[in-house]
Amino acid sequence: MSSPGGSQVRKMRFSSFVRKVLLEVPSPTEQDWPQDDEKDFAFKDSEQELESLPQPYRMINKMVNLLFDQAWEVIMKRDALREAEHSRVQPTIYLPLVESKLNKMPNCMAVSQDYVFIGGAKGFSIYNLYDAKRLYIWEKLKVDVTSIWAADLGSEILIAPVDETGIARLFYFCKDGLFLIKAINEVDDTSKQTTCLKTEISHGGDFAGFLLQGAGEIWLDVYRLPKESWLKEVEHPQLAINPKKKVRQLQLNTPDSVTSDNLEMDINICFRGDIKLSLPVHIMKIKPPKPVTGTTFKSPLEVFAKIEDCYGLGSGQNHFIKDTQWEQQEAIFKALFKKYLDGEWGEERLSMATFHFLLPGRVTTMPADVKGPSGVACVLGIHWTGNHNFFLYSLNRTLKDKADPEGVWPCAAPIAVSRLSCCCSYLVLACEDGVLTLWDLAEGFPLGVVALPKGCSCQSVHFLKYYLVHQGQNVYPEGPLKSHMKCVVLCTDSSVHLVTARGTQEPTISVLVERPVKYLDEAICAVAPVPALPGMVLTFSRNGSVQLMDVAKPQIICAFAPPRTYHLAVPWTPMFVVSLHRPCFLLRGDHPDEIESDDAKDIQNSIFCFNLEAYPLLENICNLCTVPQPDMTDSTAFAQVLPLEKRCENFLQERFQKLEKKVQEQEHWTRLRRYSLLLQRETSRK
Repeated sequence: MSSPGGSQVRKMRFSSFVRKVLLEVPSPTEQDWPQDDEKDFAFKDSEQELESLPQPYRMINKMVNLLFDQAWEVIMKRDALREAEHSRVQPTIYLPLVESKLNKMPNCMAVSQDYVFIGGAKGFSIYNLYDAKRLYIWEKLKVDVTSIWAADLGSEILIAPVDETGIARLFYFCKDGLFLIKAINEVDDTSKQTTCLKTEISHGGDFAGFLLQGAGEIWLDVYRLPKESWLKEVEHPQLAINPKKKVRQLQLNTPDSVTSDNLEMDINICFRGDIKLSLPVHIMKIKPPKPVTGTTFKSPLEVFAKIEDCYGLGSGQNHFIKDTQWEQQEAIFKALFKKYLDGEWGEERLSMATFHFLLPGRVTTMPADVKGPSGVACVLGIHWTGNHNFFLYSLNRTLKDKADPEGVWPCAAPIAVSRLSCCCSYLVLACEDGVLTLWDLAEGFPLGVVALPKGCSCQSVHFLKYYLVHQGQNVYPEGPLKSHMKCVVLCTDSSVHLVTARGTQEPTISVLVERPVKYLDEAICAVAPVPALPGMVLTFSRNGSVQLMDVAKPQIICAFAPPRTYHLAVPWTPMFVVSLHRPCFLLRGDHPDEIESDDAKDIQNSIFCFNLEAYPLLENICNLCTVPQPDMTDSTAFAQVLPLEKRCENFLQERFQKLEKKVQEQEHWTRLRRYSLLLQRETSRK
């Protein structure tokens, strides 16, 4: 058998040669030596003797040499990767500052104001965002909570957890305690039980939507929330069941009274089950649009007569295409693409809905006869899986009204992803063909249309609060900006792009992270903006790394990681939540013994809090992230974001100053000329 070098070592050796004739003693003189002839020599491998081994030893020798060669190639590749890894600049890694140890596995998280809501076994818990103290706990279910939403109502918070059976509940959380409002889809007959797939609460908490599934159907239930009535009922409680029962209350403004010793004993005293709050009002039930079939109309006039107003155009339901034309088109399609249609088809995917509550604007206006407070949603926008249309439904209706869309926005391809900004002023519709449409809902016009690179498809869209780059640092301008939008797009190939749109200018798209080719484990699977830091986003990779990226440069600022004893069990779907108002985020860390241990009680699960303003590299960014309005007005660097009236005023002032300076210069030269003429006259007289 050969050495570990295998055949590569043999290739480096010089082949020896053996002369065909017998060796002789050469003559003393060189002239008598015989002339070398290539025919007199035969080249032969020095290890050719091994070929004379009998079987199966020759086969064993070849197999061992092949294994050595393959192992050598793997070693060389690993060495090259290791050298490349050492040559790369690694970002600074920061550890969490606060750790919350949990006795049970957390399934979901949500953040609102200064509180963290964690769903787990048989209920959910409420923690303080800063000191990680557990304030409230509600464990009255027989199953786990799998998802939870929290909406800020001002001084109160609306909580919407969903358990494993798909039942959604509404809770009202305020300083007086925790109140259960209603179980939305809970029924007595388990055979008629429906499942809640998605929950969305409007900005301000005036409306809520629940996507339900049951009996082979799927639909969206929309409710109006009487939050004004809840506030009055909490301030003036009326005991419904047992008025003589003394109710102990735990005030949120005194969390220090709850210590770790008496936490488990007094944790349930905050739940106020004795007070009944007003129930949400069901106003609308929306079902997926019916598939387009042959027309039943006899003339085009009947088609237009069916449409009450122009808002019905574009849905595709009212047309004049007959069944025979559909059949002919289907036959032509199958004939052209027969080779692609012969394969087996998978199961048809469930028609899901993505919906948003839109505020009044130039696009979504309220009827003249309806008067509502400002900042309250008036239109529901929704699109279904595999559908080209974005439907608009008015929220100023009752359940008796027919749930027909007041408006339809048709797109050229099925809508894959849609996203509404936190301020509810901008909307992005991403189609399956990679085209993104950017809408300015407040001003009432599209900011532009951009296309992702070829082969890229949108996976998620994340809005960034509009920032400016001033003296090499990202800053937020004080006050709202009109028609200025930036968003980060994560594609299905793990590439990340930045889309910028401003006014009537053409939107631009730039690549932040390329599709990984060498390091596949660094593929980005999730992106989350940090609203408290201008131009910063968190990226979560498949290898479990969490990094903070500056999208303006773009470059990695630093990285975050849990302690060494913890890791991310499922890094491609990390469990995290980012605060909207504070520079911090929370990340779930899984203990390595969690998979190996059979006893769940011995496992310590933790939620780690990363306070970004406490790290040295981010301290200056957190402190200097806003530019005052006077500095923006006086500086020419921010002229692009000023309102049109202010820009016109600055332009006119600048022109007036230039004209005034020019007039002063002309007057100065006129005086000089007069003075020179006077001197000439005086000299001529003399």
